[in-house]
Amino acid sequence: VQLVESGGGLVQPGGSLRLSCATSGFVFSNYVMRWHRQAPGKGLEWVSTISSDGGFQYYAPSVKGRFTISRDNAKNTAYLQMNSLRPDDTAVYYCAYGDDGPRGQGTQVTVSS
Repeated sequence: VQLVESGGGLVQPGGSLRLSCATSGFVFSNYVMRWHRQAPGKGLEWVSTISSDGGFQYYAPSVKGRFTISRDNAKNTAYLQMNSLRPDDTAVYYCAYGDDGPRGQGTQVTVSS
């Protein structure tokens, strides 16, 4: 099983980033996909979940209306579109599969002017 996040970087407040999570080693279309994040000095925070067919999306209140989760089952890839970024969105972002599947190595997102 492999999950590889990408797309992080440094962005100014109000900016946007699109994270990708490329996967292999499991039947991607059978599983929900999740995004989590961990800010410096804080615990792991759930951000968003998408159903296996992409028909349902769930968001933490802190990101609802700003972030959009999606997936492409043909490419075994999940995405997190992040708009209107704020400094408190700064964190390492991880994707994971299933109810308790492992995470990837993460991608750093830094929101700062």
